[in-house]
Amino acid sequence: MSESLTHIDEKGDVRMVDVSQKADTERVAVAEGFISMKPETLDLIASGTAKKGDVLACARVAGVMAAKKTSDLIPMCHPLNITKAKVECTPVFEGEREDGRVGIHVTTTCGVTGKTGIEMEALTAASVACLTVYDMCKAVDRGMEITDVRLLKKDGGKTGLWLREEA
Repeated sequence: MSESLTHIDEKGDVRMVDVSQKADTERVAVAEGFISMKPETLDLIASGTAKKGDVLACARVAGVMAAKKTSDLIPMCHPLNITKAKVECTPVFEGEREDGRVGIHVTTTCGVTGKTGIEMEALTAASVACLTVYDMCKAVDRGMEITDVRLLKKDGGKTGLWLREEA
């Protein structure tokens, strides 16, 4: 591996990377996550009859809010002036996935014009959207499982476009 860890200095101490000399560029990141659950739980969500209210609307808002707070949660992240944050929550019913799981597929898209990337914001948004679904439905299904939180696409900056090969 020829790349070095940018958050570690020459003495091995952690640090926030100095981006002051980098040019502002438009940057976009797309991430995803999945929360699996019992089919009955998904039916409650999809029908809008979950006791705590509109689960998917709440998860979308929570994901956007999380993207905006990422630097408060991840110690070496720079605070970013996010220009775009979108969270999509798609119900996945029986027979729609090869592995047979049902649940909610979350896709997040975050954008910024700045000196550093926005991947952590997209990943944080996906994670918190899934956690919000768990929180709102745990009374009926404590066995829900959050999986597949991962970056799908990153574009902009010095390294340009990166796409996950198997999505």
